[in-house]
Amino acid sequence: MKIVVCVKQVPDTKGGVQFNPDGTLNRAAMLAIMNPDDKAGLEAALRLKDQYGAEVTVLTMGLPKAADVLREALAMGADKAILVTDRVLGGADTWATSSTIAAALRKLDYDLIITGRQAIDGDTAQVGPQISEHLDIPVISYAQDIKVEGDSVIVQRQFEDRYHVLKAKMPCLITALSELNEPRYMTPGGIFDACDAEITTWGRADLTTLDDANIGLAGSPTKIAKASDKVRKGAGEKVALDPEEAVSYLMGKLTEKHII
Repeated sequence: MKIVVCVKQVPDTKGGVQFNPDGTLNRAAMLAIMNPDDKAGLEAALRLKDQYGAEVTVLTMGLPKAADVLREALAMGADKAILVTDRVLGGADTWATSSTIAAALRKLDYDLIITGRQAIDGDTAQVGPQISEHLDIPVISYAQDIKVEGDSVIVQRQFEDRYHVLKAKMPCLITALSELNEPRYMTPGGIFDACDAEITTWGRADLTTLDDANIGLAGSPTKIAKASDKVRKGAGEKVALDPEEAVSYLMGKLTEKHII
C-alpha cells in the first residue's frame, strides 16, 4: 500500500504574525511549525505503515524552508519527501493550492491520500476536498479513526455529538482531525537520517498537468481586501443595575439573542 500525506508549514502564532503589502502572510519572516491536523494525518499513515507495511510519502507546497517540516516527517518515520516550490506558485488561495498539489499527486502512485482537515493559518478546510475533486477520487473528511480492509478504508467521521462509519474503495482521500491520535516524537536515529535524506524538489516546469490560469496569486479567485494581526473590540454596553435588575437584564439579553 502506498500512502501520500500532504502537510503544510504554518506560522507559529506564538512568534507573532506579519503580512505582505498585498495582504498575504509574510511566511519567510515568521516562525513555522507543521500544521497540527496534518501531523495527525501523518501519524495515522505511519500507524498504517506499522500495521500493513505501507510506503509513506510526505508532500508539501511552500517556500524552500518548508523542507524543515518534510525532514521532521522523515524523522518521524516517513519514507520519502517531496517539496513543491516555485516563485510563481506564491500567494495561492485554496483553489490554486489544491490545483497545484493535485498536479504533483498525478506524478505519484498512491492508494491513499491523507491531508489535515484544515490549516491553522487559513481555517478553510477546503484544500483536501478540492484535491479529491481534481483527482476524481472519493473523499471522507473529519476522520477520527481509520482502518483498512482489503482494498477499502473504513473511517469514523466526526459528526456533531456522534460519528458516521463510512467505507470507500481506494484510491481515496481522507482529511484527518488533530484529535485522531497523538503524533509520535522524532527518534534520534530518525533525526540523523532525515538530515542526510534527499528531498525531491519540483517546480512549475515539473507539473505538466497544471494550467497556468490556476497558479499563484494571479490564479487565485479569492482576493484579500484587508488583513490585520489584531482585531479591535468595541467598548460594549455598560449598565449599572442592582442584582435583581441585573439578572432580569441578562436573561432578557440571552433570550433576545436566542441563547436561551
